[in-house]
Amino acid sequence: MPTAPVLSTCASFLKRTVRIAAAVACTLALAISAAAQNASSTKDLANASLEDLMNIQVTSVSRTEQRVSESAAAVFVITHDDIQHSGATNIPDLLRMVPGVQVAQINANKWAISARGLNDLFSNELVVVVDGRRVYTPTFGGVFWDILDLPLEDIQQIEVIRGPGASVWGANAVNGVIDIITKKAADTHGGLITARAGNANGESGVVQCGGALGSATDYRVYTKYFNGEPLVDSSGADPADGWHLLRGGIRVDSSLGAKDKLSIESELYSGREGLVATTFPTIVSPPQSTNVEVNLSGGSIQAAWAHTFSERSDTRVELSEDIYERSDALDERRHTFDFDFQHHFAAGHLNDLLWGGGVRYSDSVTNGNNSISTNPARQNFDLLNAFFQDEIDVVPGLARLTLGSKIERSQYTGFDFLPTARVAFTPTANQTLWAAVSRSVRTPDELDASGRTNEGPAGAIGGVPVIVSVFGNSRIKNETTISYEFGYRTSISRRLTLDVATYYNSYGQQQTNDPAPIFAEGSPAPAHFVLPLLIDNFMAGETHGVELSANWKATHRWTLSSGYAFERIHMHLKSGSTDEASIADSEGSSPVNSGQIRSHLNLPHGLAWDTSVYLVGRLLDPAIPAYTRLDTGLTWQFENNFSVAIYGQNLLQPGHMEFIDADDSVGSSLMKRGGFVKFRWTF
Repeated sequence: MPTAPVLSTCASFLKRTVRIAAAVACTLALAISAAAQNASSTKDLANASLEDLMNIQVTSVSRTEQRVSESAAAVFVITHDDIQHSGATNIPDLLRMVPGVQVAQINANKWAISARGLNDLFSNELVVVVDGRRVYTPTFGGVFWDILDLPLEDIQQIEVIRGPGASVWGANAVNGVIDIITKKAADTHGGLITARAGNANGESGVVQCGGALGSATDYRVYTKYFNGEPLVDSSGADPADGWHLLRGGIRVDSSLGAKDKLSIESELYSGREGLVATTFPTIVSPPQSTNVEVNLSGGSIQAAWAHTFSERSDTRVELSEDIYERSDALDERRHTFDFDFQHHFAAGHLNDLLWGGGVRYSDSVTNGNNSISTNPARQNFDLLNAFFQDEIDVVPGLARLTLGSKIERSQYTGFDFLPTARVAFTPTANQTLWAAVSRSVRTPDELDASGRTNEGPAGAIGGVPVIVSVFGNSRIKNETTISYEFGYRTSISRRLTLDVATYYNSYGQQQTNDPAPIFAEGSPAPAHFVLPLLIDNFMAGETHGVELSANWKATHRWTLSSGYAFERIHMHLKSGSTDEASIADSEGSSPVNSGQIRSHLNLPHGLAWDTSVYLVGRLLDPAIPAYTRLDTGLTWQFENNFSVAIYGQNLLQPGHMEFIDADDSVGSSLMKRGGFVKFRWTF
């Protein structure tokens, strides 16, 4: 359960945020004239050519600005206009449009999201970043998507790298990096009020205002409330997985002179969610499905200082602090501190250099129960890193080579070397061929090294009960990956673009659960034998696949976007392992084929019609049939400052299942047919 001081702080902050935002919003509504009714300075990219979209600047590939068309990586950008036209109500639904990214909703408040396969409730080979702050948790090795409920109106763009990004983002950036970049405070002057209600995703509302404090400082403050309706399980019963979340945040951007910029962001949240969890009343009881309510609370603060020495040299320092409490099975409280430094400079006319380093420290306390626990209950985790990168103009304007590596030291596995070599070849202004080879690792999480998960009774020996338990391994090793990639992107015309990426990944030291010698245990009572399964590194394998995306501006009013991904996963056990379940889970948790097509049509009188179709192939383990999801909606923009949207979601069938957690830690629900109405007012 969250401690009283944390909940009190969250509640106090959120109440003040609501009062401030509402007061400023009302004042602005009365005082600002119609001539000042622009909510954002963001350019409407829907009116630009698709060739212009290929020139969007991204920073996630090399941590320096470069155009999408010149990036030597499989990068996909979800723009602010894509977000506005998608009809998505959360970040996971936005990610469905990225070919090669698997998004599967488990229940009303849980998702399995991965890139290039190996999907799971906690996909531990995918790194997620929000304005430079990593939101990867070292407890389970993954992301709590339920608390990543940012106002979508404030997201500038989401840069998605499919494939390794470890040379700049570090360990666990094995199969992908999702970099969520929010708008600068200067781009959100004025007020914003949104309200949404529907029968599938519940209700939500945002109140926000922004402005200037003098000539050098801009700010925005917001509060958001979300109330999610429960879904239904496969029998049609209520799985009690409804949830609600209240959050508030502030961002301040300040110019400290001609060469220095400072940005500070902070947020707090508090909420509660329900789920069906597997529990054990006693250590030897059979597993039971129980409705559980989980309290959520936490917050973060982050600061980034950028200094420009000259046109050829700049530096950036980032600090962040994050705290959360979750009263789920582990009943965990975690505090994380992160420091990151980088220096970028040009050396001569051909070399563009980037170097830096950082430290991450995380401390957690868990209470655990008969289902899952850690030993010891209090743990800390530290990670040191340094990196270097050189972008070399081998042939200026024609060929560019990037060489770089990150060196990290983890307390579990020691030092690791994460190199990459990337080359981009641009024979013409509208064509790019690129290739890359990289090494990346997935580091063990706390459960891998020191956790215990009880799976239930397994008979008796001489009348004494026997239980099966999965134990962490203090000698666990990093999972390793060598990735080979090749891609081609082109602007065939101002109306048609094509992007193709292929890859081959070689995986080593993948985790397995293998039997260890049986032993007796007297506590907790009653006395029993334990048949242990020890986490180890006895699996290896390979994946290969291809990803395609195309955009066609059929007319000046109608744009079509499509994507397709194919992937095969093959795993095998090393000598001494009998864990066939890990092979089945790795090979069967992601579809072989998936695709999507999205249509955006601007109609007269301020109307826009958006339609998205997602085709997802079957999953083999646990078995989930293939399904097709259809979302469509109309948006009416009334003048410049008010809009209303009506959307239908999952329209082709009354309900379908998308994913089953292989560990049965949470129950699965059906994604039901539904719809919503959304109002948006800016002033």
